[in-house]
Amino acid sequence: MPISEEPYYCHEQIEIPPLLPDILKQFTKAAIRTQPKDPLVWSYEYFKALAHNEVPPVKDRLEMAVSSQKTGTGLTPGLLKILHNQLGGFQRVNICKIEEKWLALALPLERLQEIWRIGNFGDDARWLHFFAIAATQVAPTLATTMKLLCELLTSDPEGGPARVSFELFSDLYRYLAQVDGNVPLAHQEQILTYLSFDVCVFAFSIFPEVKDVFTERLLGSDYGNDCEKPTRKVSVHLPCLPPRHGNCSRDSRLLLACGI
Repeated sequence: MPISEEPYYCHEQIEIPPLLPDILKQFTKAAIRTQPKDPLVWSYEYFKALAHNEVPPVKDRLEMAVSSQKTGTGLTPGLLKILHNQLGGFQRVNICKIEEKWLALALPLERLQEIWRIGNFGDDARWLHFFAIAATQVAPTLATTMKLLCELLTSDPEGGPARVSFELFSDLYRYLAQVDGNVPLAHQEQILTYLSFDVCVFAFSIFPEVKDVFTERLLGSDYGNDCEKPTRKVSVHLPCLPPRHGNCSRDSRLLLACGI
């Protein structure tokens, strides 16, 4: 019987870091919330991020299937949120850095290349513009994309009013409308002018009550009379304003011809 020359260790010689149990506990919780497609790759990226004091690829909460998601994109709102948590602190991001985070989530490389092509980016991209186009891979219309972006970019707690600055909203809407190519400039300005007066603008923020889906007529390609557009109620923190568009009906909470 061959004798092993490897050293023997007793339990006194094996030191377990006191933080290890908590590290493994947090890792397990993160894995359960994120449900990674490739647990091995995800685990490597998770601990690498911790070692470099970076944001790990972890979802805020367990995410159910998204029925409105386009087939084959691989993206979900939760995965978009992870990407924004990791890269949202940069104004511009190199494609190699985005690809690294993208593949760590086991997302298809072809989808990243398609987003890059749509945005006509070079070696790097303005992060919010890349993020906005990526959101279109989850939301089926421009209107629902804007709703999703409000929910992902807000600093409000979950279940809150999902406020974003009106400047940010306007910038992303104009950019996506430009990429779409089917929304006339006059219609874009008409919508933003309307929102600047009559939507919930409080401390320069716009905050949708996101219980209802947007209507395609609001931010999409149907450019009828504003007063004929479908309306829905939006809770506001402002007093009722007088009508600005003919006979558009209003109540004490404002009836808005928009889906925000």
